[in-house]
Amino acid sequence: MTSKKNEKYHLILQGALKVFAENGYHRSQVSKIAKAAGVADGTIYLYFKRKEDILIRLFQEKLGELVGKFHESVKGTTDAVEALRTVCSIHFSELESNPELAYVTQIELRQSDLELRKEIGNALKPYIVLIENILEQGIQEQKFRSDLNVKLVRSLIFGAMDEAVTSWLISGRKYSLSDQVEETLGFFLNGVSSGQ
Repeated sequence: MTSKKNEKYHLILQGALKVFAENGYHRSQVSKIAKAAGVADGTIYLYFKRKEDILIRLFQEKLGELVGKFHESVKGTTDAVEALRTVCSIHFSELESNPELAYVTQIELRQSDLELRKEIGNALKPYIVLIENILEQGIQEQKFRSDLNVKLVRSLIFGAMDEAVTSWLISGRKYSLSDQVEETLGFFLNGVSSGQ
């Protein structure tokens, strides 16, 4: 994409994020997205075939950025506990600093149809694999139990962070999500620690 096309593409995604967060995905019209993005209605269709494509690309882009931050932050980390703390910290702080993204990822995606959820699941896979790799690293370091069911535990860890964000949103964001990192990590570590 040329720079101007790339700029419009990102404006559309940013406009969609705002509109989806304010109105809900199902009640959001393409015309509202276009208005929020500052582009003509028809311009949307130069980049996306349908509204579902906008939601999928939005999730892929934002999650891709998040996974990139995770990988960059844990690269070269020789301590699985610190890597897990970093992932939890980034997960909470990024969504806390962007409530619109938190709302769309936590609330709207759960109301999507099966096809959308499948696409989003594919976008989520690198994040789940990263958590799995951290768990395997912890087992090798003998910091995590050797009998862990890694595939189950990775889902439990992701699910616990996911639920913490949802609860924070439902509460009206009355407390700091970032302040929950140490307690969340303590919960994980009590379940996976080898006791060494």
